[in-house]
Amino acid sequence: MKKTFKIGGMHCASCAINIEHSLGEAKGVGSANVNYALAEATVEYDESALDEEGIIHLVEVAGYKVLPPDQSGGTSGERSVHGDMHRSRRLALVAFMLGVPVFILAMFNIDLSVDLYGHDLSVWLQAILSTIVVFGVGWGFHRTAIRSALRRRANMDTLVSLGTAAALGFSWWQMFVGGKLYFESAAVIVAFILLGRHFEALSKGRAGEAVAKLLALSAKEAHRLLADGAVEEVAVEKLAVGDLVLVKPGEKMPTDGLVNDGRSSVDESMLTGEALPVDKGPGDFVYGATVNSTGALKMKVTKVGEDTVLSGIARLVRDAQRQKAPIQKLADRVAGVFVPTVIGLAVLTFLVWLVVSGSVGSALLPAVAVLVVACPCALGLATPTAILVGTGRGASLGILIKSGEALERGRDIDEVLFDKTGTLTEGRPKVTDLSVAGDADRSRLIAVAAGVESLSEHPLARAVLEYAVERGISPAAVEGVKAVPGQGVVGSVDGHEVMVGRPGFVRQSVTVAPDLDRSVERLEESGRTVMLVSEGGRLLGLLAVADAPRPGAREAIAMLLRMGLESVMVSGDNRRTAEAVARELGISRVEAEVHPDQKAAIVMEHQRSGHKVAFVGDGINDAPALAQADLGVAMGSGTDIAIEVGQIVLVGGGPEKVGEAIMLARLTYRGIRQNLFWAFFYNAVAIPFAAIGLLNPMVAAGAMAFSSISVVLNSLRLKRVKLV
Repeated sequence: MKKTFKIGGMHCASCAINIEHSLGEAKGVGSANVNYALAEATVEYDESALDEEGIIHLVEVAGYKVLPPDQSGGTSGERSVHGDMHRSRRLALVAFMLGVPVFILAMFNIDLSVDLYGHDLSVWLQAILSTIVVFGVGWGFHRTAIRSALRRRANMDTLVSLGTAAALGFSWWQMFVGGKLYFESAAVIVAFILLGRHFEALSKGRAGEAVAKLLALSAKEAHRLLADGAVEEVAVEKLAVGDLVLVKPGEKMPTDGLVNDGRSSVDESMLTGEALPVDKGPGDFVYGATVNSTGALKMKVTKVGEDTVLSGIARLVRDAQRQKAPIQKLADRVAGVFVPTVIGLAVLTFLVWLVVSGSVGSALLPAVAVLVVACPCALGLATPTAILVGTGRGASLGILIKSGEALERGRDIDEVLFDKTGTLTEGRPKVTDLSVAGDADRSRLIAVAAGVESLSEHPLARAVLEYAVERGISPAAVEGVKAVPGQGVVGSVDGHEVMVGRPGFVRQSVTVAPDLDRSVERLEESGRTVMLVSEGGRLLGLLAVADAPRPGAREAIAMLLRMGLESVMVSGDNRRTAEAVARELGISRVEAEVHPDQKAAIVMEHQRSGHKVAFVGDGINDAPALAQADLGVAMGSGTDIAIEVGQIVLVGGGPEKVGEAIMLARLTYRGIRQNLFWAFFYNAVAIPFAAIGLLNPMVAAGAMAFSSISVVLNSLRLKRVKLV
């Protein structure tokens, strides 16, 4: 059993690691993955050994809590995020309201000239207000620190608790024995850290808003058609598979379904990222939350709730955001030993300063600064926030990134292998060229060809029929149709023999003019399948059929070239046809005459040559190659198994999104590396400065808060950066 729980009370990466250890050590738990940025724990466990209540107990024993569905907003956690924002803002506000007076009284050495038990009222106000701030407003730090200590663990709250309690306790002691006071340091440290956590909560909320925005696009109500023709307004949740629904112009599709009646243009940009509307008619699929633009449609519901495409996309994005990229595991290991190391450094700093200065007060300040300035939060946020924003940005563009590992792999790709049929091409033949012989009639040529092919199920025959229908030309009435295998078809129209077939076959019965012969030769060299059409011993002309390139395919290859990536086309076609298509698309390397079961071997061969390979495909026979590749990219229009195996899914888009997906992976990984660099750099510089006394505890608290916020803000830049 695998389940995700929303966690409350986490304040840093060490908190996440503590919960992982608590869960991971329990009997019956296979794996536990805690995401600090999402405040979620994904647990795989044996239901025969452990139940949900047991998992909740383990989390609570570790000092945290599992939020129930009504608190966490179900699957999205939206209410939990807003709750964190409001709570952190309230605590920060109270801490500053009480802490600022303490700071002013101390910094300006204000004497209120009111003696109270041997001390001026100013001193008593500092002592009382700072105690309220540290142990009242900041009690959460101490509660978590105590619980962690009881489990022999330490986290960011341990550092804050030790630092502020030491500064406050020492100040109370100094107050009665006589000496320098540090009440303002304790109060302002708590205030700054709480303010930092408020900004962190705001930033994390913005980083994870992609899924919430996606689901918010859903329609709320639908017009359900009843058996008697009446229309009733119902909530979308009430719809069932098989219901007939009316969708008016300007309204959103309430759920996924099949158009039953009517024609319209549908804006699918929220799903695919494509700006142009898509024409829909009877038999076409429509998807929930897409917008009906021009005409009324009657649709039959085929999927509802969690089974819809929109919910599936949201689920994929959430799953990707929950997973850790390999580089994050390094950051987690560092964060895991970080807090105990910092405590050791603080103790060492205190002892060295005590020996050098001989003063407890002089030794205490640098030690407290070391405790406060250290920030595993920045390390813990570096990877998940970048993944949150990167996957969210991808979802808005119709690029579904299934895992953080896909982002990490994507940045190393230097070669992209494309399956030809259905990926670079439409996957079905179309008439691309037509030439009329002499003074023959163009419409007659199309009518005869369509009539001859009307009884055939061959893909080339369907292409000719579609060509005629698109031009409003009715097929000629052909009798006595007879197929000549591998050559063509013969029939009769009004007593005249008609032929449609290979040039060599039709030439046996008619004379072909030199200019048409040259056209035949040129078209065949370009990879087209050429058919000559004759009637009554007279040549009418030719039709050329090919699997046409998908819109944007040529631009996609050019984009990859500009990015420094080499494109290779993999095709089962003969070399001449494959190379002709490749030339049209601007691809210089071709793997032709490849059997379906050889595609994975082709990928391996390129990998052995030292390349990091992305494979782009859409069919069942592409699944092994998608799995073998360093990065598998599945077309959203492809088969379920291809989409299942692919690490990145291009929803409803064409090959032009491949470059965007790889660029997004590169930029996201670059953001992760930048975040980790600044997190490590900050700690490497700040801790020594604090240890030698160049950072007082208040400045250290502000710097610590800034480090976390800067990491999140750097990740948020991915929302605005241009991909291509």
